[in-house]
This record gives sequence, structure tokens and C-alpha cells, in this order.
Amino acid sequence: MASLPYLASPGSIKTALERIRKAATPDRVTTDFITTKLAIKGGTGFAILPYLKKIGFVGTDGTPTDLYKKFRNSATAGSAVADAIKIGYRELLQVNEYFYELDDQKLLDLIIQVTGAESDSSVAKLTLSTLKTLKTFADFDGVKAVEPADGGKPVSPLVPADLNLTRPPAVTKERVGLNLSYTINLNLPATSDQAVFNAIFRSLKEHLLTDDE
Repeated sequence: MASLPYLASPGSIKTALERIRKAATPDRVTTDFITTKLAIKGGTGFAILPYLKKIGFVGTDGTPTDLYKKFRNSATAGSAVADAIKIGYRELLQVNEYFYELDDQKLLDLIIQVTGAESDSSVAKLTLSTLKTLKTFADFDGVKAVEPADGGKPVSPLVPADLNLTRPPAVTKERVGLNLSYTINLNLPATSDQAVFNAIFRSLKEHLLTDDE
């Protein structure tokens, strides 16, 4: 049976995430960082680090992951937490890929199913409460198009506006062609002898610029 991550004080993950946003990203997330920089004391503070590791915010060696860094960017914070939920609660994802949209009772039932806990398990209820708190930071809708200031067509922030996305020409059955382009940089000798230059460009034409059709 699966063992899903939870906190004995589910609201502490809200406090931790809010303070992670404000604090500078450390080289390593440690218990000292959590109890001092994030000011989450006692047993509650000690429980935060293992939880952050389980949801993919912190590596096994304490290094902040890309998800941790994405969360600190307001434009990607919601998708970072959505990914973290799918990492930390992947056993739920394997049973229902939209588990995060279930109502409280159905989600609790799924937690009990996956963990094998008793129907009145306090751990199952804490798991539900912790997950619900984490969900308040998540955006499962993916990257949304950004509305340009001039009222033009929305552009995805992940795709450069000047990127050419047109379909390449179809390859015909009669002939398969490959077109390559290249740039040649020449370091010409310091000479006034025209014959030297003629020889260089004649060689280029013969060996590089010919059409082998």
C-alpha cells in the first residue's frame, strides 16, 4: 500500500510556501533555514523539510529544485505546485489522473483506497487536509496565453513572438532533398598579389560552391 505525504499541522505548508516566496533561495534547504529564515519553529518546522522533499521542491541533498525556483516566480508558481502535487501524490494520479478535482469525500475515499487505511483514519484525514491546503496554491490549467497590451493576438509566454511555426514543405515521393546552409569565414593573407586571391576563390568555387545536382 502507498504511503502518502502529510503534515500533522496541515496549515504549516501554507505558511512555509508563503515565506519561501519572500526568502532568498538558499544553496541548501535545511532545518536551520526553515526554523530561522522561514521562522517555523519546533516540531512543525522539523516536519516541513521531509514534506518538501516528497513533493519535489527539495532534492535529497537539500538542494532547491527547479520546482522550488519556479514557485518563486509568480508567473509559474501555480503550475509548479500542480507538478509538485502530481509528484508527491503520484499514487493517486495513477488511479485517477484528475484526482485533484474530486470533492472532499471522494478524495478521502481515494486516499483510503490507495493507502489501505481505516475508514476513520486520522492519518487519511490529515493527508486530505494537507493536500487541500497545497491545492490552494496550484494551477492545473497549464500555461495560459498572455494578453498583449495592444489588444493583439494572445501569445504563449513559452513561445517567442517571432518564432516561425509554419509547417515545413512536404517531401515528395519522386525526390528526397536536403537543403543545408553554412557560413564561411575567411582569414585572407596580407598580400597585394591578385593571383593569390584568385587562387583562393577558385578553390572555393571548385570544392565548396559547386552544385552537385
